[in-house]
Amino acid sequence: MTIVTIPNSHIDLLCDPVHAVLTTMLPDGQPQSSIVWADYDGEHVLINTTLERQKGRNMRINPRVTLLVIDPRNSSRWVEIRGRVVEITTEGAEAHADKLTQQYTGKARFYGDIYPPERRILETRVLVRIAPVRVAFDAVFK
Repeated sequence: MTIVTIPNSHIDLLCDPVHAVLTTMLPDGQPQSSIVWADYDGEHVLINTTLERQKGRNMRINPRVTLLVIDPRNSSRWVEIRGRVVEITTEGAEAHADKLTQQYTGKARFYGDIYPPERRILETRVLVRIAPVRVAFDAVFK
C-alpha cells in the first residue's frame, strides 16, 4: 500500500471544523455513509468513533473507506480521500474526542458537553487512523 499525501491546498478542509462524509462498507457490501468530524496528523486522516457504532463495526471488518469533505464556502472546492484504516485504538481516543469537540463546537469535553458522562461506560471510544491511498480534489469543470 502506497500512502499518498493530501495536497497543501486542501489540508485546511481536514484541519478546520468542516464536517466530512465517511463511507464504509456494510458486511453485505452496501456502502454506509456518516457525517463525521475529521482531523489530520500530517500523514493520516483521523476519525473518532466507537466500536459499537455501525461505522466502527464496518471498519473493523473492511478497512477500505472514503472520506469526502466539501468546502462550505465554495462547493466546487472539495477533497475525496480513499484510504485504508491502519489502526483502531482506544489510546488517546477520549482526549482526541475532546479536541474535536473544542474545535467543532467550542465546548470543552465530549463526555459532559456533547454526550452525558454516563455514556462513557456504554461504548468503546476509538481513534481511527486512515492512510490515504488515492486523493482527488476539486471539480473537473473549473
